[in-house]
Amino acid sequence: MKHILSILSITLLFSCHNQAQVNDKQQAVINADPIVVPLKDGKARAYFASGCFWCVEAVFESVKGVEESISGYAGGHTDNPTYEASNTGRTGHAEAVEIIYNPKIVSFATLVDVYFASQNPTQVNGQGPDRGSQYRSIIFYQNDEQKKIINQKKAALAKKLDATIAAEVYPFQKFWIGEAYHQNYERRNPNNGYIRNVSIPRLNKFKAKLPEVLKTNTKH
Repeated sequence: MKHILSILSITLLFSCHNQAQVNDKQQAVINADPIVVPLKDGKARAYFASGCFWCVEAVFESVKGVEESISGYAGGHTDNPTYEASNTGRTGHAEAVEIIYNPKIVSFATLVDVYFASQNPTQVNGQGPDRGSQYRSIIFYQNDEQKKIINQKKAALAKKLDATIAAEVYPFQKFWIGEAYHQNYERRNPNNGYIRNVSIPRLNKFKAKLPEVLKTNTKH
């Protein structure tokens, strides 16, 4: 019995030590200086996490001025995250999207409005049926101006709803592009059960909230 208790104590000690190391790595990500992504061909990039990236990708692609939305992972402390690894919740990453947009047509502030209007902003660690840290809400900023915009809109929404807003605010570090089969998933799989029952209703609910930001040819 003493031998068993000794093994259990050592295992618990190592487990706590490993968890502390993970927490330190994740805190370093949160405290890092943001990385600015330069304009390319006049296009800017923004990064958001808000539940399943299949849903979020479709939402942003319905917005005027957004040229492309790419599904992937961001916000974690590990390199080369995969769908399977991020789903364990141990990589620190959330499912995220890279938004490529024309800043002459749509502003970063409007994209933040789109972000909040397309989710349940008070749900912690998930959206709808998707639960876990890999589905948590995060807004990534690249400079102080973007951070100010995010925090002002988050505070205003908290006051309006009289509730705590779940979205975390992180300095942007790196976006890892997701696996090929995740890209444009809703568009390519319109009859998928999840798409029909979760993704499309979420998109349509958003469209009803902010019709003024929509492209004219985005119908479901």
